[in-house]
Amino acid sequence: MTFRDLNLKKPIWNALDDLGYNTPTTIQAASFNVMMSGKDTIGIAQTGTGKTLAYLLPCLCMWKFSKEPHPQILIIVPTRELVTQVVSEVEKLTTYMNVAVGGVYGGTNMNTQAAMVLQGLDILVGTPGRILDLAAIGTLQLKHAKKVVIDEVDETLSLGFRPQLLRIFEFLPTRRQNMVFSATLSEEVAQFLDDHFTVPVRVEAARAGSSLDQIEQHGFRVQNFTSKVRLLSHLLDQMDEEAKVLVFVSSRSLADLLFEEMSTMWDDKVGVIHSNKAQNFRFNTVNQFQQGEIRILIATDLIARGIDVTDVTHVFNFDLPESPENYIHRIGRTGRADKNGEAITFVSDKDAPALEQIEALMRKQLPFTAIPEDLALTDELLEFEKPKLVVPGKLIKLPKRENVGASFHEKKAKNKKVNVRYDHKKAMMDKYGKPKRKRN
Repeated sequence: MTFRDLNLKKPIWNALDDLGYNTPTTIQAASFNVMMSGKDTIGIAQTGTGKTLAYLLPCLCMWKFSKEPHPQILIIVPTRELVTQVVSEVEKLTTYMNVAVGGVYGGTNMNTQAAMVLQGLDILVGTPGRILDLAAIGTLQLKHAKKVVIDEVDETLSLGFRPQLLRIFEFLPTRRQNMVFSATLSEEVAQFLDDHFTVPVRVEAARAGSSLDQIEQHGFRVQNFTSKVRLLSHLLDQMDEEAKVLVFVSSRSLADLLFEEMSTMWDDKVGVIHSNKAQNFRFNTVNQFQQGEIRILIATDLIARGIDVTDVTHVFNFDLPESPENYIHRIGRTGRADKNGEAITFVSDKDAPALEQIEALMRKQLPFTAIPEDLALTDELLEFEKPKLVVPGKLIKLPKRENVGASFHEKKAKNKKVNVRYDHKKAMMDKYGKPKRKRN
């Protein structure tokens, strides 16, 4: 099948030809007719299988010119990087169409984005928080939205955006088409969709959690941070200079620590990105990595779902992620577009439960490779790796304090008064010795 076999508009065909896109991916081909029918759709496909085009193509085909300045298509994504990526894809596909698209996200001036929205948009791409901000102040009118797409819905919910999504639904018209795309379908996501969508049709291009065939996976048993750094550096030395390497870590602090260690050996060929970095820094670092100026990029799981980088040859799991699904998202950064890739994972003894979950999800065991004989590892533990000592002992019950007085000082007499109901008759008796009578 080619894109010519799909019922696309001619301007979209021309744009796809300019981009060199000829053959749709499995998810693109399988979901197109379902979405074109107007039914609510749930698309499940692995990272790197073209989910963005899977929902953009039918949305653009169903889009009709309108004089209304309010967006007809609303696309909700979890991260700022993904907003930029989706806006860029829309602009490429609408080269021969008169479609106005814009992106909004937090961490930047809302007034500038509000002015852009007021100028009129056909398609709005944004993160939940900023979309809600603009809708709440009345700048963004969502009552004309006919198509609503939630991309990476599982990641959106896991980042805590459920309240914002529910509030956004209140601004949307009841009659609309919902399209949801994700790499996994957890119980939480399934329940959310059942509660808010109307009999959605599920389209699954590949079993969620299955590993990509073109990715060669293997692991090394390494026990501590310093040894992992030495092994990582050794393996990078063996690679071609053209290799483009992603190194995933589990936390922002660990990313910064690894960057400090690696930058002493690789100078300006290594970069780092995580959510604590400034927006411009994140964009610039990703662009440098995409253009080959940076060879090694250290990242948290944010990048596994939030942005799209191409031609990644190797993925390193410096440590295992919190969830087995994130392992699939990580290694899915390589082996894309029919190219082979390699995923290398460092595993310590404490990672045994997490490894078992990953292997159960993939339905295969991770093959392990022996540490190179010429590489000297160490038993040295950094401060954060050392076990915390807990001193056993019984809690001592303090003796009860006796003769405890006021906290600070005796209250003044005026502060000791208690509000009582005023009795005029008694007051007159106390003052005159007899009740005071009115004169006739």
